[in-house]
Amino acid sequence: MASLIHCPHCGVRPKEEFSIRGDASLVRPSPTASDEEWHRYVHIRDNPKGWYREHWHHAFGCRRWLVVERDNLTHHVFSVTDAADVAKAVQA
Repeated sequence: MASLIHCPHCGVRPKEEFSIRGDASLVRPSPTASDEEWHRYVHIRDNPKGWYREHWHHAFGCRRWLVVERDNLTHHVFSVTDAADVAKAVQA
């Protein structure tokens, strides 16, 4: 049985419709940041086990970016939120 993701726009869909971008907790450095800060942002990543927030793209559906909270060991999905809603909440 395929893993299923509950897209807030399309409903329950198979995970094969999505692509993963990566860690949703990273904060992009300012344009004037040092080369070292940009190097760490682009190339150096932790690879934790367990609960994780990731950016996922619903490539074969609504084409929206989503923030998926899941356990990367069991693949259990805890929540899925539209990335635009997450960005608005951070700005508020």
